[in-house]
Amino acid sequence: MTASRRPLLLLDVDGPLNPFDAPPHRRPAGYQTHRLKPDTWIAQHAGLPEHRVKPLRVWLNPAHGPALQALPFELVWATTWEHDANEWIGWRIGLPRTQDFPVIEFGDQFADRPDGTYVKTWKVVEYAAGRPFAWVDDQITDVDQAYVDRHHDGPALLHWVNPRVGLTAVDFAVLADWAAQLTTDTPKENT
Repeated sequence: MTASRRPLLLLDVDGPLNPFDAPPHRRPAGYQTHRLKPDTWIAQHAGLPEHRVKPLRVWLNPAHGPALQALPFELVWATTWEHDANEWIGWRIGLPRTQDFPVIEFGDQFADRPDGTYVKTWKVVEYAAGRPFAWVDDQITDVDQAYVDRHHDGPALLHWVNPRVGLTAVDFAVLADWAAQLTTDTPKENT
């Protein structure tokens, strides 16, 4: 598969990369603790001087970046961290510091949806625009899968990750297997 024909890997941060729901006294094996204060976090605490804003505790695994890059996907951030994921997260998980990955911008559109879908779902489908994608998140449900099935014309894998555990070798295997299945199902182009 050429780089432009690779499926998209739409990746959330909190949950899959940062197992925030793990017991606070027990950092998962392989993870490192980071105390981060991105501008968007500081802005959420309007009225407090920056030095009074408590940093976010984020657990990240530096082996995840190389494992993600080994997959046959084009990585896209699908996280409320938005562009901050490139600045604060990517290099800490072992992605190249010199590369900014595309970002799905969710903006201020985080409101309950009357159809019960997760607030990111429609933007994910819009961004993919019919292109094959795997979406890795800790908040997707069967309702989101049904929405994708109705509104997305290409193959899609919605892969839930336990926010107490984060991405595991099993998750990476599921993604690799799904991508491999795409290549066997795709007709070869004339060269």
